[in-house]
Amino acid sequence: MKLDRIIVNPKRMNGQPCIRNLRITVRRLMELLAIYSDHAELYQEFPELEEEDIRQALIFIA
Repeated sequence: MKLDRIIVNPKRMNGQPCIRNLRITVRRLMELLAIYSDHAELYQEFPELEEEDIRQALIFIA
C-alpha cells in the first residue's frame, strides 16, 4: 500500500512524518483524534484535513 500522504522531509518539522505538505505531524493528528472523537468536529477545526489523511496516518502508525 502506498502512503502518498505521509511526507518525511528532514528540513520540515525536524524530519517528523507529516500529513501531505501541511504542518501537521502524524503524531499531532493522533493526538487530535483522541481529543476530537467526532470527525466532523475535527474537520471543522482543521478544514485542510481529509478522511484519506486520517486513514493513511492510522496505517502508518500501526
